[in-house]
Amino acid sequence: MAEVKDNTDPNSFTSKDLQTDQDVRWCPGCGDYSILKQVQSVVPDIGVKKEDIVFISGIGCSSRFPYYMNTYGMHSIHGRATAIASGLKATRPELSVWIITGDGDALSIGGNHFIHLLRRNFDVNILLFNNEIYGLTKGQYSPTSHRGKITKSTPMGSIDHPFNPAALAMGADASFVARSMDRDPKHLKEILKAGNNHKGSSFIEIYQNCNVFNDGAFFTYTDKATKMEETVMVEDGKPMVFGAERQKGIKLDGFVPEIVNLGKDVSENDLWIHDSADRLKAQLLARMFHNPKMEDHFPRPFGIFYKHDRPCYEDLLNEQSAQALEKMKAGDLNALIRGNKVWEI
Repeated sequence: MAEVKDNTDPNSFTSKDLQTDQDVRWCPGCGDYSILKQVQSVVPDIGVKKEDIVFISGIGCSSRFPYYMNTYGMHSIHGRATAIASGLKATRPELSVWIITGDGDALSIGGNHFIHLLRRNFDVNILLFNNEIYGLTKGQYSPTSHRGKITKSTPMGSIDHPFNPAALAMGADASFVARSMDRDPKHLKEILKAGNNHKGSSFIEIYQNCNVFNDGAFFTYTDKATKMEETVMVEDGKPMVFGAERQKGIKLDGFVPEIVNLGKDVSENDLWIHDSADRLKAQLLARMFHNPKMEDHFPRPFGIFYKHDRPCYEDLLNEQSAQALEKMKAGDLNALIRGNKVWEI
């Protein structure tokens, strides 16, 4: 007799059960494929029933994501996935809510909604696919495109100063800030799991290659030939060591990071030891692009920059609603219409 699958078991589905009958319509070679695969491999292990998982997106290449996840979901409107997800989480706090967005969707038209979601600290997972370009509308510059970037909308080079997503999230008081990349699936899975396990708004910036309109934007951080020299993987309690032979490190001169060579005069004990609970140092990490004191440029940090436990908006909202109901008792529509004051004529 065939074994009957127990659909009441939260862990009774696999990554294959999350695949839909929709053709995945991203360009061949797009980094979105890797991100989709890692999300589908992580979600079955989060301990939530498939019908209690929701993916909400805005507009952009990344925002086709809900079509490819066999869960509840919504392909919403430009920049407003955060607003829709906030309403859903407020009314159904038991759901696992994932927001899929891009650098244009979240940081341009959706910027206001994005920062206030982080400020309020809804317990949702935010995956920002950063490819530093508008891919869906065929290659215009985005809020994260570098100054001087030549695109269809900036033929002489962009004159805009770009947003730094991690620094923006820190400025909005996000309670979890991390960075990963599409071409490092093992690291991405670890970050996705950590973000989901965090109680609060988990912001994960994912460097994602657009092989049509901005190919190779992040290859220096993912290619084997350059990755070890150009990246530093941050882990709690571990020193910041990098280099092909792990021969370099980062130490702090007060609050100024500097690159040092490990040897007899400098050991790993002298280096910056990462602590994701340290908000001030997380701010330094988010902005660690270039050394202000030296010509040498810093390796790009990846990992969990910051995490902090603080109350979630939906918990406070429902607690306050319960207190109001207890104080005012059951609602009476007629009494509400009449109000508390009456007079005779």
